[in-house]
Amino acid sequence: MRQGGNRVAKVSPLMVAPPVIFAGLALMFYFGLQRDNPDALPSQIQGQPAPAVAVEALGERALLTDAQLREGGVKILNFWASWCAPCRVEHPTLVQLADEGIPIYGVNYKDDAANAEGFLDELGDPYAAIGTDFEGRMALDWGLYGVPETYVIDGDGTVLLRFPGPVTQRVLTETIRPVLESAQ
Repeated sequence: MRQGGNRVAKVSPLMVAPPVIFAGLALMFYFGLQRDNPDALPSQIQGQPAPAVAVEALGERALLTDAQLREGGVKILNFWASWCAPCRVEHPTLVQLADEGIPIYGVNYKDDAANAEGFLDELGDPYAAIGTDFEGRMALDWGLYGVPETYVIDGDGTVLLRFPGPVTQRVLTETIRPVLESAQ
């Protein structure tokens, strides 16, 4: 027989923890997916002055200098490597842009110089000037996530756009060209 019916059931913390954790994760995923592009990697330098150029020469090719990124006109800086398969995919698009008269500067990232030169000899050299960042120090200053990575820089040396990944025709049309056109 029950007396008074005022018996209170004890709730164990182990019974409460799973639903609370699930609710927290669900909220985190929900708000995380509300971003414009959940695949976009954040860039600390976009909208900021381009970090300094610190590269070494790649063979006899024209050496990239810091002044080139700060002189008038819109330009592109591309980090690449011969061992990078997506760099091979984007290369024809970079050659196309160079043929259109867009100055493209290259930074060869953590690569063997002979392999890098072989890559350019085989596929063409779209770069107005180039340098090698064998140790990856310049890449750290630029916040590089990996190669390829491409930056659009205005005539004042301000980074207008950072694009991680290969510059395909679609990326060129939908992402790079609008920035190039608005900067000119």
